[in-house]
Amino acid sequence: MAKKATRESYGTALVTYGADKNIIVLDADLSKSTKTDMFKKAYPDRFINMGIAEGNMMSVAAGIASTGKTVFASSFAMFAAGRAFEQIRNSIAYPNLNVKIGATHAGISVGEDGATHQCLEDIALMRSLPNMIIINPADDIEAQLAVKAAIDHKGPVYMRFARLAVDDINPADYKFELGKGVTLSEGNDVTIIATGLMVAEALKAKDILSNEGISARVINIHTIKPIDEDIITKAAKETGAIVTCEEHYIMGGLGSAVCEVVCKNCPVPVKIIGTDRFGKSGKPAELFEEYGLTAENIVEQVKEIIKLK
Repeated sequence: MAKKATRESYGTALVTYGADKNIIVLDADLSKSTKTDMFKKAYPDRFINMGIAEGNMMSVAAGIASTGKTVFASSFAMFAAGRAFEQIRNSIAYPNLNVKIGATHAGISVGEDGATHQCLEDIALMRSLPNMIIINPADDIEAQLAVKAAIDHKGPVYMRFARLAVDDINPADYKFELGKGVTLSEGNDVTIIATGLMVAEALKAKDILSNEGISARVINIHTIKPIDEDIITKAAKETGAIVTCEEHYIMGGLGSAVCEVVCKNCPVPVKIIGTDRFGKSGKPAELFEEYGLTAENIVEQVKEIIKLK
């Protein structure tokens, strides 16, 4: 199968489910990059280019949603979550309106665009908002099903999509359930919990560890809010140590959410793999190496945390 970026999956899913005339799509003048241009071609009468005015786009999305429509508002994650945060907070999350934010080009995998466009704080921002659901899919299959789940959910949803093309890790008959994590492999020595593009790296790390006699459980957390407390608590009790992996700051993201669950339900050692630095310009693979977002670094951190059990 050819590699596919989850932003392309987003555009494909909008067309697939766009036959529903209740769906409206807005974009902040980046439709070719966010792939909402696919919806524009299929349903031009329900697509609006709002121009480079992300805050206004969120306010308009809120207004349309208040009439009973399901509204998708799309831009790069840096602009959607960062520039328009006030409007999302006050006009969408607070009144609990049915707006779905399609945030593409998240994380350092944006590559050469550099730090100004590499949004690494969006999950933390969205986690701080009551009523907001957060989905961070790992591949094409999961991303398309995430869009359907967002449509079915009544209320605001933040969907995080990547620019980088990736292989599928989920089977064709994969069942996506909002708020439920997925155990991709069983293990007894440690649990690796990953989200988004880091799920593939976690699986690579599991294979390396297996060759060294370490049994790692791998869990994909596609819904970061609400997070699946049951699967995390069970893993903590049964393996006694957790390593989390995310293409995000170590503050306020997946690792923070997992630590909140673990501290409340079953305290065990937790290591958060992410970054505490701004991004920089470079090829995605080089940046993943620079920031320690690789299977090899996951393996190193697993070996260290097992010593603390």
